[in-house]
Amino acid sequence: MTIITTPTVGFIGLGSMGSGMTHNLQRAGFPLVITDLNRAAAADLVAAGARWAGTAAEVAASSDLVITMLPTPRHVNEVATSDNGILAGIKDGGTWVDMSTSIPEVTNTIREATASRNLRILDAPVSGMSAGAAAGTLQIFIGGEAQDVTRLRPVFEAMGDSEKILHVGGYGAGYAVKLMINQLWFSHLVATAEVLSVGVRAGVDLGVLRNSLIASPANSTFVERDVLSILERGDYDEGFALALACKDLSLSSDLARSVGVSADLSALVEQIFSRARVSYGDHAGEMAPFQLYEDSIGTPLRFGTPGAEATPGSESTPAAAPVASFTPGSLTAREA
Repeated sequence: MTIITTPTVGFIGLGSMGSGMTHNLQRAGFPLVITDLNRAAAADLVAAGARWAGTAAEVAASSDLVITMLPTPRHVNEVATSDNGILAGIKDGGTWVDMSTSIPEVTNTIREATASRNLRILDAPVSGMSAGAAAGTLQIFIGGEAQDVTRLRPVFEAMGDSEKILHVGGYGAGYAVKLMINQLWFSHLVATAEVLSVGVRAGVDLGVLRNSLIASPANSTFVERDVLSILERGDYDEGFALALACKDLSLSSDLARSVGVSADLSALVEQIFSRARVSYGDHAGEMAPFQLYEDSIGTPLRFGTPGAEATPGSESTPAAAPVASFTPGSLTAREA
């Protein structure tokens, strides 16, 4: 199969992730054909030479490969299979890379239905958030055939960290890896919020408790790095909406059910995120479930805050907080 180093890339979905990804593709010299529900999102790209297309079919017909970066599996399916969708425009033997956080069933069904057309349909979801998309440092987890991964590597390297572009297996493996990464990260968030809240409520200084966790076998990247946005600045990461986090957790639960694995802990984490969504709204940051625990002890967990006391490593003792009224184990099922 011929390796095309500078193919024309069709890109569908110019949201917080797709915007950064397309700008990096453009900076790397790839001609772009783009579309989105919000045409204004394409203004800078078009001004720099990208071509606007009115439909997904037009994108596919005008490109050497198509990339989608869309919110949900439903959107992926609609963009692919609608009357003016990707399948209506893509050439036989063409390439479509879905970089959305989705589930294998969508592209598997499409792949089976179009088997006679010899389409190359890869899944390549990403981690790194909008900041990584803008910086071109995304982690990319690719499911598909090795020859296609090799052929498309220059495209992936324009958007991601070359050392973190991983071929993780056959079709669907990329989706599965991304969902499991999300699931574990969200579980780390809930566990960390619970441990810090209990420890502070028991009279341990917040900084001392965190330093002790870092020095222990219970350390994690979340405890060592990610939680600092909350503890230092009260930043719950509004760059990724809580509604989307709940969507990802739902997809993770769907995957577990589809492969016949009981995922009781994941279900509880999903319930806690759902409770946070009800309490703080769809547009709250993805780390907003942390606030449920802060609310339960009556104080924000911040370095330097009375009640959590707090410069890292200080030995002061926090004041007693009100008795918690929030009990995660009693949460209702995930909000529909």
